[in-house]
Amino acid sequence: MQDMTVKASPIATLFRMSHPLQRWLAGSWRTLLFGVTMLSLLFSPGSYRRENRRAVAYQIVLGTNANLIWFTVLTALLSLILIRIVVVTAVSYGLSRYALEMVVRVLVLELIPLTAALFIALRRTLPDGVELAEMRARGELHAMQARGFDPIRLEFFPRAVAGIFSVLMLAALSCILSLILAYVSIYGFNHWALPGYTRIVGQIFNPAVTMIFVLKTLFFSLAVSLIPIASSLYTQHRYPYLHPLNSRSKAANELAAMVRLFFVLLLIEIASLMGNYY
Repeated sequence: MQDMTVKASPIATLFRMSHPLQRWLAGSWRTLLFGVTMLSLLFSPGSYRRENRRAVAYQIVLGTNANLIWFTVLTALLSLILIRIVVVTAVSYGLSRYALEMVVRVLVLELIPLTAALFIALRRTLPDGVELAEMRARGELHAMQARGFDPIRLEFFPRAVAGIFSVLMLAALSCILSLILAYVSIYGFNHWALPGYTRIVGQIFNPAVTMIFVLKTLFFSLAVSLIPIASSLYTQHRYPYLHPLNSRSKAANELAAMVRLFFVLLLIEIASLMGNYY
């Protein structure tokens, strides 16, 4: 009997150690199913009825308008600092002709999409996930469903669409702003260098790089929008709301959503780097 206990203990230990991995895989599978549901609603005409249009428009305006000014100012300051560092460093090493290409590749291709995704995640989608989880714990979503309304269409779908739109909008505007600031910082307020500038930028944004850039930004927006909201939908509340243990359970769920989100963003960024430079 003692030998059987000794032999069974490593198996039981491995089984217990696999529980976090099983939960992580189950959460990833549920997030994927939630993303398929949101994409199906996105192309469904029933998602754009009058009450749904109002909810979607409200969330888009709320998510974009509140973050546009702050992110634009942050991007402008970051762009000016990085452009200055890159230009001064390139000139000091006699590589001034590569300064513009380095600025565009580092700032526009890599940093701005990732910064926009993280900014919207911290300012919008992660708080939305917490709000939806609290609504679900209080029974508000169940009460809405009992009155004949679909909480997926009225609460989850508008927030997901708003997150996707916000990331794409902030990334597009910030890339344009950074390209303008790069030209002004390097060539000044004149137009004589505009043909050479557009030629260099066009050589960088060849069809392959442009496709990778668009896909990376799109996948960033999908990950930032779907993962936190899906976590709030599939979270299991085993304690009543306002129970002393519930705050720790909620914090653990938020941390799990953040870890899963950052892991997916890292994978997308690694894939884009391999596509651009290998």
